[in-house]
Amino acid sequence: MFHFKIDLLKDNILKALLLFAFPILIANIFQQLYNTMDTMIVGNFLGDTSLAAISACGAVYELLIGFALGVGNGLSIVTARNYGSNDENQIKKSVAGSIVIGIGLTLLIMLISLLFLYPLLQLLHTPIHIIDEAYSYIFVVTIFVGVMFAYNLCAGLLRAIGNSVMPLIFLIISSLINVGLDILLITQFAMGVQGAAVATVISQAISVILCIFYIYKKTPILIPCREHFTVDKGLYKELLGQGFSMGFMMSIVSAGTVILQSAINDFGYLIIAGHGTARKLNSFCMMPAGTIGLALSTFVSQNKGANQQQRIRDGVRYGNLIACAWGALITVILFFGAPLLVQLISGSREPTVIDNATLYLRINAPFYAVLGILLNLRNSLQGLGMKIIPLVSSVIECLGKIVFVALFIPVLHYFGVIICEPVIWCCMCLQLAWSFYHNPYIKGAKNNQETV
Repeated sequence: MFHFKIDLLKDNILKALLLFAFPILIANIFQQLYNTMDTMIVGNFLGDTSLAAISACGAVYELLIGFALGVGNGLSIVTARNYGSNDENQIKKSVAGSIVIGIGLTLLIMLISLLFLYPLLQLLHTPIHIIDEAYSYIFVVTIFVGVMFAYNLCAGLLRAIGNSVMPLIFLIISSLINVGLDILLITQFAMGVQGAAVATVISQAISVILCIFYIYKKTPILIPCREHFTVDKGLYKELLGQGFSMGFMMSIVSAGTVILQSAINDFGYLIIAGHGTARKLNSFCMMPAGTIGLALSTFVSQNKGANQQQRIRDGVRYGNLIACAWGALITVILFFGAPLLVQLISGSREPTVIDNATLYLRINAPFYAVLGILLNLRNSLQGLGMKIIPLVSSVIECLGKIVFVALFIPVLHYFGVIICEPVIWCCMCLQLAWSFYHNPYIKGAKNNQETV
């Protein structure tokens, strides 16, 4: 197999960021395709009721994806920092610790899912005529959450040493398999929405197997030996701090979305279906901004390990410029193309579904630049080893959504749902900008540059 690595410590900053981020972007698109293809195939073959069923549990799915992605990236930050400081023994110990933590978290989430998943759907006011169908879908995904964790951990570790291409290749292969299995299990085996969930799990498992095989063959630096599994309290504290910080950060954000979903579920199944479709498209539209943020977490981690302060500051500046450019471009695209995209994804011809989803996308689009800067700053703070400040930003987002559900949505109805996140993004961005540029390490880089 080929071996792809980008030198984030020495290469031209903009070039290195773009080359490193592009495979992550494509990988994120294909990972999102797992759930989006479920939506498209279910909407086209099973109808609006089944579409509403998987849309109703979409926030729960986002919570799981967010937690798995957050923990994987958080754990890999420690590996990236050790890679930047060229400490091979610590790299292997951090990988061993990540494996142990990942197994423990998988077992915990499986237990929680068995006990609390159905009551959670009831708590979210999921309509009674779709709740069983929604549960049959999300139960399969959650009971095999270990597959999701394993892929995100493997991909995160490969990215930690500068390889963002191979996880993409494996994900493309498994995504194509997912599409074929979706169609087969839904149309030929009549498994309904549960067939879509089974297809997702099987195809994700294939991507995990491919990642593990590649690591074993091509990246021995990531393969720990028995002695590396010896518990190092300091290292485990750092791994748990980074992993849980990023995992909880993304989970708190998703928990706010789950609370928001409880308000949406009161608007009826057509609004649920339209919002679910808009969220799928929204996830794709946010990906370029989010991808640069993920790339910056590794970039900052490696350069922090190498103590290159000014390079970190310059990297974040380039990331913010990219976020602004993408925000302008996607605003134009969605203004003209949103109705067609909604119809394509949902397979619905209902005006209520199409009109509400279109309005959501058009209003959110101009704020993707703000979101991009927000994610750049939050991931960079994580890369610097800051755990609490990024978590605080997530708490702000969650509390903001609770306030909207309690005070504004009852008055503004679905329009309150639409403007909820853009308003919160602006508040979070101000908090994170102050925190990043007042960080002593970053201020030191600026002061050194001014002295020179």
